[in-house]
Amino acid sequence: MSQKKKRSPWVILLVIVLGVIVGSLTGTKAGLFGVTFYSVYDFIGKLFINVLMLIVVPLVSSSIIMGVARIGGDSSFGRLGLRMFAFYLGTSLLAILIGLAVVNLFNPGAFFNGLGHNFIPLDTALQLQNSIEHERQVGVVQILLQIIPSNIVDVFHGNMLGLIFFSLLFGYAISKTDKSCVTSVLGLCQGVFQAMLVITEIVMHFLPIGVFCLVAKSFSNVGLESLRSLGVFCITVITGLSIFAFIALPLLLKFIGKVNPIVHFKAMAPALVTVFSTSSSSATLPITMDCVEKRAGVSNRICSLVIPLGTSINMSGSALYECVAVMFLAQVYGLEISLMTQFSVVVLSLIVSMGIAGIPSASIVAIVVILKALGLPAEGIGLLFAVDRILDMCRATVNVFSDSCCAVLVACTEGETNVLKNETFE
Repeated sequence: MSQKKKRSPWVILLVIVLGVIVGSLTGTKAGLFGVTFYSVYDFIGKLFINVLMLIVVPLVSSSIIMGVARIGGDSSFGRLGLRMFAFYLGTSLLAILIGLAVVNLFNPGAFFNGLGHNFIPLDTALQLQNSIEHERQVGVVQILLQIIPSNIVDVFHGNMLGLIFFSLLFGYAISKTDKSCVTSVLGLCQGVFQAMLVITEIVMHFLPIGVFCLVAKSFSNVGLESLRSLGVFCITVITGLSIFAFIALPLLLKFIGKVNPIVHFKAMAPALVTVFSTSSSSATLPITMDCVEKRAGVSNRICSLVIPLGTSINMSGSALYECVAVMFLAQVYGLEISLMTQFSVVVLSLIVSMGIAGIPSASIVAIVVILKALGLPAEGIGLLFAVDRILDMCRATVNVFSDSCCAVLVACTEGETNVLKNETFE
């Protein structure tokens, strides 16, 4: 996402703090003229969520169709493209599995001690649990039936699994048709995607109001005591990102790339500092490419392909965060998540992180998509806003470092010999 689209981070931080304070003070009973403040927070917050959901289907479908059609139709990728996407998928999947492991280990949602039922009525929570229990019994068959629906119209009525599958299949099919058809369909998808970006940009103008109401509603329910659980949530996310960035990726560099991970950290230092301060991997792209090519020694042929594309679709840190966030909210609601449901979270986090990575507030939209696919209420994302800024800085940094590691791994497996040979940097 471009830096200019990340408007006024300090304003958002101020709004979050105000939401925490005001929501905790007003609670669920205070109000004026017979109208509670909580009902106002709830109404405006739901409007904001509804607008996000309104753009999800055309945004996700057009983005995935364009990406798959362009990749499937580009014959120049060959072996290099296969290796590149193997490392993209491998590192993202590894990140998600690490996130799933740490969120199950730390269980941050349990620190709410049942306060999650304040977000949704108890009978609704029981219905959700019954739905999950049904999924536990049906298992793989139910998931496959959701992925491959019998009616194309159902795909656009909220079946996110079916929507993603159809978009992948349609994009690949388009890439194999006549060139004029590819141009026409991609032009239509590009128009839809750009229109959704404009709508998203309009929605972002109202982001402070939406964030304030969602945060205030959350803290009206649970008060300041929820900060303890959010602290554990932050520790969980940062632990997962740290394991991925400081253990998993260096091991891949060491044993697959046969290079020194410490040298790579030094080579990427300027890009990592920049992305941490801006929270934008796209805005950092020129610096990232400069570090990978001139400091890490990756050829321009590989760097110019792997890094820009990775900035768009290889969002390992974001994928880890989305998995942890969804599991955390499920824990807050007091729901028991089966292994089959967790498998769904892993798959959705992997696909969605690639499908909508380039849009403003991508992680927010991605989490809403996954919650919707699992049948969980999206209002809980109000809790995440309170700590999202610092976690956004961390996951953006991991995204860039993961992209650079993929570039190094592709270069090393392609036989390049100058990668990370210069250990002296200015």
